Amino acid sequence: MGLFSRNPDSGDDSDGEKTSFLEERGFIASAIVIGAVLICLVVWFLAGGRSETPSADPTQSPSTLAPTGQPTEEQPTEPPTASPTEVPSTTRNTPPPPTSTTGGCHAKNPSQEIPRVAAPLSVSWQFEGKMLIPIQAASGPATTSPNGVRSCFAHSPTGAVLAAMVLLGQIQNPEVSVAALHNRVYPGPGRDAAIAQAKLTAKTPSTVAGDVQFAGFKVLDYPQNATRALIQIVADLNGKAYGAMPITMRWYRGDWYVELQTDGSFNGSVEPDILTSLSGYVRFSGAA
Repeated sequence: MGLFSRNPDSGDDSDGEKTSFLEERGFIASAIVIGAVLICLVVWFLAGGRSETPSADPTQSPSTLAPTGQPTEEQPTEPPTASPTEVPSTTRNTPPPPTSTTGGCHAKNPSQEIPRVAAPLSVSWQFEGKMLIPIQAASGPATTSPNGVRSCFAHSPTGAVLAAMVLLGQIQNPEVSVAALHNRVYPGPGRDAAIAQAKLTAKTPSTVAGDVQFAGFKVLDYPQNATRALIQIVADLNGKAYGAMPITMRWYRGDWYVELQTDGSFNGSVEPDILTSLSGYVRFSGAA
């Protein structure tokens, strides 16, 4: 039985209940190293597995981790230039300059409207390794470090969505993955565990086949003046189905960071969802 196996006792789930696709929690802990569980879900489909019923939305969020480091602080100074409610551009335009002082984490009073139907506007898409990531002048990323790590996102629902997608894209790129984990994950034992595993994985590159690109998202939880947000990110699994994973974001020292469980996983025992459609999600993709 493979890593992504259906529960033999479950049968076809006519009541819409969530079906288990993972046999071991340890796989989720290592998934962040190779671009999150979303990328590895391709293996299950290439092996012939199928899901007939969309899974339910996860509601469990990770526990808070005590900080052990001090990421660079960014201070908001100017307002954003766009609203996060229009349909994005699907062209692969040249992204904004690597460093900007007019958007992202520098934005004063960014829109707190949660995108629930229409995707963020004025978005360009750029390849990060083999995955297209979204870039918006208003919400970020507004800064790119010399080693290629992107940061500085608006303190808004749209900023949290973009930060989650950009980090997921960067950690699947072997040229920047370890640096991204160092600088874009909330400090604590979870980050340490993910970095250690990433260094081991770098010695044995992944041979996973298939092409995975972002397909959409849903903001599951974003309280007013949020210091923590829960974003469900969806990827297109080689055109066969969709994989969805909840990502917890933490607002810390002027920017959004991904928060991990102490084992280095995104959400501990919360399994990825296999979806047959994007119903209920905001469609958001740079792939043609």
